[in-house]
Amino acid sequence: MKGRSDADLVIQARSGDGEAFGELVRRYQRAAYAVALSVTGKHADAEDASQESFLVALQRLDDCRNPAKFAGWLLAIVRNRSRNLIRRESLRGGEQIPISARTTDPDPARMADISALRGRLREALSELTELQREIVLLHDLEGWKHDEISERLGIPSGTIRSHLHFARKALRANLAEWRGHA
Repeated sequence: MKGRSDADLVIQARSGDGEAFGELVRRYQRAAYAVALSVTGKHADAEDASQESFLVALQRLDDCRNPAKFAGWLLAIVRNRSRNLIRRESLRGGEQIPISARTTDPDPARMADISALRGRLREALSELTELQREIVLLHDLEGWKHDEISERLGIPSGTIRSHLHFARKALRANLAEWRGHA
């Protein structure tokens, strides 16, 4: 089933083939998470938003006008669900459990360094535009190629390269500044 196109899998899933939709989930799970993380900035929220997005996509699969462009359609759902989650969470105002609290690493100094770096990286990413964060995470975290991102987001490849260049430049400057103060 891995050699089948997105369009074939969407058509099969529309006819009730759960395995076909499962393949679409496997194919785009990491990308959906990366996009959700680019919007929410939090691991748990990104997981929730991406999982919720797959449920919505399954329920609304008939609304996908162009099955060959399933990825772009799905990632639009992910972005919208992520934004909705942020709005809901801002009303609750709860604090996130620090990532360092979830580890069993016995070295507190090392964990403090890692936690500070993660926080600073999250902060640096938050200073990018949402589109730049999405492109950086899809390219650098998920390993997508420029053309794949271009096709999935419906943006010219040269524009993707430009956004990636300026996003990386801003991240380097931001993190170098932080490194100089640390």
